[in-house]
Amino acid sequence: MTNQEGSKFSFKDSFIYGSPAIGAGYMYLLMAIYVMKFATDILLIAPAVVGLIFSISRVWDAINDPLVGYLSDKTKWSLGRRRSWLLMSVIPISIFYLMVFSPIKFEDQDMLTIWIAIGILGFYTSMTIFVVPHLSLGAELSSDYHERSKIFGVRHIFYTVGSVISLISFYIFIKIEQDNIELLRETIFNHSLIAVLITSILIIFSVFKLKERSDYSNRKMKNPYGAYKDVWKNPHARLLIIATFIEHIGSAAIAVLTIYIAQYIVGAPQWAAFFILCYMIPSALSVPLWIPLSRKLGKVRLWVLSMILSGISFGSFFFLLFIEDVFAKIIYVCIAAFFAGLANGCGSTVAPSVQADIIDYDEYQTGERKEGSYFAAWSFIYKASAGVMLMLTGFSLQFAGFLPNQEQTFEVKFVLLTLYALFPLSCCLIGSYLLTKFKLNEEEYKIIRQALNDRGT
Repeated sequence: MTNQEGSKFSFKDSFIYGSPAIGAGYMYLLMAIYVMKFATDILLIAPAVVGLIFSISRVWDAINDPLVGYLSDKTKWSLGRRRSWLLMSVIPISIFYLMVFSPIKFEDQDMLTIWIAIGILGFYTSMTIFVVPHLSLGAELSSDYHERSKIFGVRHIFYTVGSVISLISFYIFIKIEQDNIELLRETIFNHSLIAVLITSILIIFSVFKLKERSDYSNRKMKNPYGAYKDVWKNPHARLLIIATFIEHIGSAAIAVLTIYIAQYIVGAPQWAAFFILCYMIPSALSVPLWIPLSRKLGKVRLWVLSMILSGISFGSFFFLLFIEDVFAKIIYVCIAAFFAGLANGCGSTVAPSVQADIIDYDEYQTGERKEGSYFAAWSFIYKASAGVMLMLTGFSLQFAGFLPNQEQTFEVKFVLLTLYALFPLSCCLIGSYLLTKFKLNEEEYKIIRQALNDRGT
């Protein structure tokens, strides 16, 4: 049940809340690492067209994310502000995900392109309908300063489990792709069908097992402009938006460039999925370490340290430029990825917990509950930072003279490692410095929480 007074939130309820993230983690990562290859190599859609579709999806996010967040905040249905939206997301997520990975065999290639475009745009829209209210619900489940870290830590574990499973699917798809395209289509459909069924079951289960705070509904709300003006006027939110945008531009490199690093720097493209595993597994398994450490050191201070560790870990990849032996490179990447994953586990656990504290500060100032608007803003920041990294990578590789499936020049390798190592290092150091200016610590939060309790909110 929902924790209103800051008492312990049971692990069972954390489990119920976090479990749907398995599906989100699976679908999001597979979309990120395989859709481009599937569309170009199997469906024979021009790479520029696929890139344009993804670019349009990012532009649409600028409208879609804030709209869903605002509407979620204003919802007054009997099932609740957040759970109503979670339930509404089930069918569109299933339909659009199957559209992307199980397209009809059109005679007209233009019709196939339109089909995939609708599928990709529809999928990301549907996932926004799930993700923004789901994160918002997590912020409402407890008002305890540290319990929130546990709630979001459990969610991160489930999200990572889904991502790891998607890497297994990715490996199977790549292996079958070399031999039998028809078998590949059948295999992808079966994996996709299982994914949407499990995701749907977990979302529906959590919707009917969790409860929401009824006192957070039926509050007077500003229009969308006023709501997001409040987000930006909030000094804690503004600082966090700037810091996380800078940091996430750098960390987006792991999704964008790992396959390039594996193939053109390490010389072992078949190890790409394993490198990502070396990052994800410590990210999930370290969550139980970060929660008690955040109590001792403070959430923001620990987050600053983890961001520095992330930057150093990424920055160390630059030394791959001076290692000749392939086996030595593989070992080096695995070790560096392990420490980067540890840092990611901390950030993924602490960041949404700190964001939830900022939302309480907003309530203290405005008397409104705008979890949806706040998490929509952060969701867009994460997506926008990935878009910036994609654009930066494309222009940089083009300028450096990158040629696919060939031995790259020293200039191209230097650019790749600058983007994958030195650029994330710089972003993490800047982001961590900005976070040292963050003032909403546990002592300040207790004052705010007491004031809200005195109001009866």
